[in-house]
Parts: sequence; C-alpha cells; structure tokens
Amino acid sequence: MPRVGFPELIIILVIALVIFGPGKLPSLGKSIGETIKEFKKASSEMMGETKAETKAEETKAETKAEEAKTEAKTEETKTA
Repeated sequence: MPRVGFPELIIILVIALVIFGPGKLPSLGKSIGETIKEFKKASSEMMGETKAETKAEETKAETKAEEAKTEAKTEETKTA
C-alpha cells in the first residue's frame, strides 16, 4: 500500500476544503476523530473479551489435565 506523504496530504486537504467549505471542515474533522476513537474503543473491548475467553479455556484445560493426573494416581494406588 503506498504511503501518503506531505504533498499528497496537502492535496487531500485542499480538495476537502473545496468540497465541504471552511465552515464544515472543523465539524467534519471532529466527527472523523470521534469515529476513530469509538472504533479503537470497540476493538480494545473485543480484544479484551477474546483474551479473557482464551485464558478461561486455558484454565479449563489445565484443570482437566490435573484431574486426569489425580485419577491416574488414584487408580495406581488402588491397583497396588
């Protein structure tokens, strides 16, 4: 993906100024900023939930492994 440099950024800002006008440009920038902020917040929450689910699954797997070891030891002691 090509990178946007300073000259390209100036061209984009001039085009936005022509299309939206100087009065709407600040409110447009504010709404874009709020949208990006909400997107980051939602993605952070989703990542947190995913990590919590993964941790819970790992804990369940460890518990099952420990139970299996305990059962094996119990059977060994019964057999002996």
